[in-house]
Formats: sequence, C-alpha cells, structure tokens
Amino acid sequence: MMKNNLLGGGLVYVTDAGRMCPACRQPVAACICKQARAVAATDGIVRVSRESKGRGGKSVTVIKGLTLEALALAQFGKQLKTACGSGGTVKNGVVEVQGDHVARVIDLLKKQGWAVKQAGG
Repeated sequence: MMKNNLLGGGLVYVTDAGRMCPACRQPVAACICKQARAVAATDGIVRVSRESKGRGGKSVTVIKGLTLEALALAQFGKQLKTACGSGGTVKNGVVEVQGDHVARVIDLLKKQGWAVKQAGG
C-alpha cells in the first residue's frame, strides 16, 4: 500500500503495450489526452521576441502564437532550430530558440506565409 502512494498509483509500463499515459491509461502511441487538448485561439499573428530574463544573461528567441497542434509544433520548432543552427525547446505552445535569431526567424516565418510581428524591444 505504501508503495502505491509513493508512485501515485499510476500504471507506467505494460509488457505488451509499452509505456502508458498516466492520465488516460492508454499506450503512449494511442494516448487520447493529447488529442483532446485544443489549440488555443489566438489573433492569428505570430509574435517573435528576444528574452534573457531568468536565463543567466543568455538570450533566447521566443516564438508565440503559432496555431499548430503539438506534434506539428514540435516538428516546426525543429525546423526553426535547424535553420538558426542552434538548440532550443518547444513547451506549452511556445518555441524557444537559443541565441538572438529574431530577424532570421521573422524572415523564415514570413516566407512560409505567417503574419509576424516583432514583440518587445
């Protein structure tokens, strides 16, 4: 009983199905939680900014407002990181590219047909 409380009581792995989603208890490949999440409604404008606050003085290019599903956003983030030649991450619908690549990202997004604005200074 104590062991269940420490692990949260969730199913983690099944031999025939592999890793399991803790929320819906389905195999990760067939998870219905990710499909249920709706893309947040935005005004249709992608905002690109540079942030360094809380990052030890290092600059990060932040892209917000992309109306893509989670998998498509992850793939698009990978394309942006590759084009900029640096690392980064995709979390909570926001793409972060390491370094100051605001101008390059804006050009790439405009070429792909997105309505883009530079946010911040």
